[in-house]
Amino acid sequence: MKLLVMSDTHGDAEVIKRVRDQHKNVDAIIHCGDSELPFDHPYLENVKKVRGNCDHDTRFPEEEVFEIGGLTIFVAHGHLLNVKSTTMNLLYRSKEVGADVAFFGHSHLLGAELVDNVLFVNPGSLLKPRGIADKSYVVVDFESGKWTVTGYTDKGNELFTKVFELEE
Repeated sequence: MKLLVMSDTHGDAEVIKRVRDQHKNVDAIIHCGDSELPFDHPYLENVKKVRGNCDHDTRFPEEEVFEIGGLTIFVAHGHLLNVKSTTMNLLYRSKEVGADVAFFGHSHLLGAELVDNVLFVNPGSLLKPRGIADKSYVVVDFESGKWTVTGYTDKGNELFTKVFELEE
């Protein structure tokens, strides 16, 4: 299973299109909020998307929970879970919905970690990154009990690859 995940594009529709065009062979595309685009914008078509604190279109859900390949995926922007202060609320909510992976944005900080066998990923921001100079997004693969998270710049250059193995 391969997922393309982005967040915090803040009105830049063209960067969404460019990133989508670079990764056509994925099982799902996820936007973690603050697109600042209408819910039905053509570049968000067939994208699992949530509402961020800067999204005014109320058709965006506050969170998404869905299944792909037997894995439960949780998506939230993170502002309602106070992710800038702590990820504990995100962990608790992920456990409540039975998530295998949680994707979130809001802080604009690129990162990934495995906690209690739940993978947490923030793809950073494709407009206003924090913590690094590069605008970023991620591609996440799951195969044979192993998560592989690869971070990319907005131009498609690889920043890092991290591998996380599930505990038995």
